Amino acid sequence: MNAQDLDGAVIAVAGAAGPAGQAALRRLASAGATVVACDRDAEGLAAAAEDAARHAPAAPPVRTETVDLLDAQATREWAVRTEKDLGRTDGLVHLVGGWRGAPSFPQTDLADWDLLHNLLVRTVQHTSLAFHDPLLASPHGRFVVVSAAGAGKPTAGNAAYATAKAATEAWTLALADSFRRAGGESGPTAAATILVVKALVHDQMRAQRPEAKFPGYTDVAELAEAIAGLWTRPAEEVNGKRQWLTPQPK
Repeated sequence: MNAQDLDGAVIAVAGAAGPAGQAALRRLASAGATVVACDRDAEGLAAAAEDAARHAPAAPPVRTETVDLLDAQATREWAVRTEKDLGRTDGLVHLVGGWRGAPSFPQTDLADWDLLHNLLVRTVQHTSLAFHDPLLASPHGRFVVVSAAGAGKPTAGNAAYATAKAATEAWTLALADSFRRAGGESGPTAAATILVVKALVHDQMRAQRPEAKFPGYTDVAELAEAIAGLWTRPAEEVNGKRQWLTPQPK
């Protein structure tokens, strides 16, 4: 399977209504994948699916699922429904995002931690538990999360955000170990992997801040390209690995 030809692959995208989700839908649909787009924002989700259809008119229509990923049972039902309706699940791309910061460490508001824990950690927990078995059953299952360089080098004002991202990484690495153990001596057939960015940038941000340079930022189109490329590489090569899309901090 290569990044230009994902025909037959069924790939679920969580957090599909945001800029990163939209870019991923366009890229995966253009490669021929059957994409199942999920978000709790029904209006934004429909717009993202329509955008993908305009960019990839020959691709299978993007299926949309309005699901609250903070609801564990609803998330499991989404996973079951996807496999029942489409016969398989070859990928779960987690693009649920959010950010909160503080002027200084003592000024950190723990309400920000509560929000970020739900958005960044709990949704990864629910989706990984729900899709673990379907991805393991696929000959090339992939679970993909996006982390931040700050997870390994947190700053005083980003304590809550960096901690949430670090927790997300740890959980994903535990999932990767489950895939490794299931593969035994033959090696894993499924992979859980982490794409690391400094921050993401998209056209709307550039339009709003035309003077900004966004150094070290990763364009959402570049992120989408990296996501699609994960199906071109052996599971053992990407399972439990961090792929840096920005210079690695020293």
